[in-house]
Amino acid sequence: MAEASVGASSKKRLGILISGRGSNMAALVEAAGAPDCPYTVALVASDKPEAAGLAWAAERGVPTFAQSPKGMPKADYEAKIDAALRDAGVEAIALAGYMRLLSDDFVSRWRGRIVNIHPSLLPKYKGLDTHARAIEAGDAEAGASVHIVTEELDGGDVLGQARVAILPGDTADSLAARVLAEEHQLYPKTLAAWLCG
Repeated sequence: MAEASVGASSKKRLGILISGRGSNMAALVEAAGAPDCPYTVALVASDKPEAAGLAWAAERGVPTFAQSPKGMPKADYEAKIDAALRDAGVEAIALAGYMRLLSDDFVSRWRGRIVNIHPSLLPKYKGLDTHARAIEAGDAEAGASVHIVTEELDGGDVLGQARVAILPGDTADSLAARVLAEEHQLYPKTLAAWLCG
């Protein structure tokens, strides 16, 4: 018979990168509290020291790290983030509203160990303004995708998706709010399955 919980020593150590309020990060942290969750959050890191998500994580006892990239070469900034992740014993990285493009070098160092959540039904609408683009195209539905991060923007294998109907009169903001609610369910579930896979 399978055990009901995952031993603390066998849980994967997850690093989460954020740039803002971190609502998807919060969903991942809250899911990590379940006994059967296959990961523990080892570090929440941000490129914005003032990011609201850092304070939220710190209040819950999650280790945090912040490094502004201002005034430094991208390679130096990423080296500091990389060192913080490795110092925390991170084994996999989840991007959760992290608004900086990772360099090819960073991605190659963590190849196959970074996932992202993107607010569209990939391969549709890579990049920004996904909700407005879906509405303008006359799509019947929008949604979110969890995917492996590769050197190609929003181009890695899709691990899971959530679909949301586009309603008459929807704006980019109203659609974004409904998609975000689905993201908070999709990301922890898909991440857990991937880490167990």
